[in-house]
Amino acid sequence: MTTNIFLQIYQDYLERIRAGELASGTKIPSENELAREYNTSRETVRKALHLLAQNGYIHKIKAKGSFVLDIGRMNFPVGGLVSFKEMSERIGRKSRTIVHENRLIPASEEIIGHLELDKHRHLVWEVIRAREIEDESVILDKDYFRSDIVPVLTKEISSGSIYEYLENELHLQISYAKKVVSVEDASEEDHKLMDLNDYIHVVVVRNYVYLEDTTLFQYTESRHRLDKFQFVNFARRAHGEEKKSDLSRNPV
Repeated sequence: MTTNIFLQIYQDYLERIRAGELASGTKIPSENELAREYNTSRETVRKALHLLAQNGYIHKIKAKGSFVLDIGRMNFPVGGLVSFKEMSERIGRKSRTIVHENRLIPASEEIIGHLELDKHRHLVWEVIRAREIEDESVILDKDYFRSDIVPVLTKEISSGSIYEYLENELHLQISYAKKVVSVEDASEEDHKLMDLNDYIHVVVVRNYVYLEDTTLFQYTESRHRLDKFQFVNFARRAHGEEKKSDLSRNPV
């Protein structure tokens, strides 16, 4: 029963926020008030609020309460390795992937550089996918995979989750990524494959993805429409001995 109440609170406020009934910046009732309204415990309420915060719908401020976030922009985690499928399931919005290219090609000098390959001839998988959210193409993903590590990659796989295939079928241990974020002029390809409206710039996230054995096997350019995404990360300031230790490793 507690689980049902927890989900009911979450769903009630999720629908009110999405419908615009609760605007950005609106303070929602306190844990005590919600516990009385739903005739449940504060712990159950806290679980529902935590899920709303985790999924980017509210922001909890210590000693002040919980406030509705602007959901016109979707939080895209800079610090994690999250597939589009995982992200779209989390935000709960209508989404679709359109595969424009899925082919095995000789690596260009640029891709050889990004994947740190030697100068010999290399074949790589090039996958170009537009990502639609609520019927607008707002992301263009350009992925390149080493074919000696990913020997087969079909259009059907690319239209779903490539990471699910790599981890569950090829049993690759994807470990970490280096990311570089920049704002750049939109290219002709961006204008052709994305719904940019009047925007002339895009946010570009370049990902260099490594396996558990430190092999660099994937390079990705993820190109985003400016108004739809904000890139988030969480950082904690070190204190005391922890701060001294950090400074000794990374002097400013």
